[in-house]
Amino acid sequence: MAANVEITILLDYYGEMLTEKQRNFLNYYYNDDLSLSEIAENEGITRQGVRDAIKRAEALLYDMEEKLGFAKRLDNIKARLTEIMECADYINAYNLEHELSREINEKTVNIKSLVLDIME
Repeated sequence: MAANVEITILLDYYGEMLTEKQRNFLNYYYNDDLSLSEIAENEGITRQGVRDAIKRAEALLYDMEEKLGFAKRLDNIKARLTEIMECADYINAYNLEHELSREINEKTVNIKSLVLDIME
């Protein structure tokens, strides 16, 4: 995963645990695509000050993910839900090819609906 994407994902998970200034700098840099110089000029500080603040905030985000692992766990859950959806599709296709059971069809539709609800 590219560092920019990774930071924005971690910012979604852990951003509220950063200071407002750290959050703002990361948002300006990663989401608004402002340069360090542009952020420094807008905030009235040095470019180096912005860089240092961003690096500290990035380190905090990585540290929180290492300790808590929410992003990794959610990726794992999404992968397993995709597998469950594929199994439900297979069962439904098999059911249609062999012995159309209304109950099996309803259960696979229910499974797929539950998976979609969880993934939202």
